[in-house]
Amino acid sequence: MLKAVDIMTKDVATIRSSATVAEAVKLLRVRDWKALIVDRRHEQDAYGMITESDIVYKVIAYGKDPSKVRVYEVMTKPCIVVNPDLGLEYVARLFADHNLHRAPVIQGKLVGIISLADILANSKFLEQPQTILLEQQLQDEIKQARIVCDQRGIHSEECAAAWEIIEELQAEIAHQRAEKVVKTAFEEYCDEYPEAKGIYDTWCSG
Repeated sequence: MLKAVDIMTKDVATIRSSATVAEAVKLLRVRDWKALIVDRRHEQDAYGMITESDIVYKVIAYGKDPSKVRVYEVMTKPCIVVNPDLGLEYVARLFADHNLHRAPVIQGKLVGIISLADILANSKFLEQPQTILLEQQLQDEIKQARIVCDQRGIHSEECAAAWEIIEELQAEIAHQRAEKVVKTAFEEYCDEYPEAKGIYDTWCSG
């Protein structure tokens, strides 16, 4: 799966919170950016962000003089940040949950910025979502677990370990789909082989 670091824009600028909005507008125009990251005052401080929308909605719409309004008056701080190792689907979900258009990518320090445009530009890589890949892996693991249990025995450690892997996969798929697992693959296995219930009471439904 692609990560934030793979599609983020590395060409990103910061601006001081004490700078004027007019200075921010000038920098946005020069580089044709939609947003600027507001730099931290010290290492323990949080990053902020000022966007075109902030300037239009909070300054121009009220007839304020951009040369007299400071960035800290209209910026968002702290802003939601993205870890560079976050998978692209999770970045998209974060944007959806918080109605974001862009966010700085931070790993101790600012390393880039990621936007809706970046996600859309790389949408061709999302033709096979992670859940589909996990589903394929799940089916393979179920087949393998059945083989292991047939060969090693239902009560063997190898059989138990194989079903543990499947339980984790199903839990991850359910999490990504935001739905509850109605019946696990192991519970279905218990229906076929009732003798397994005595060993895996915590896994099987009565």
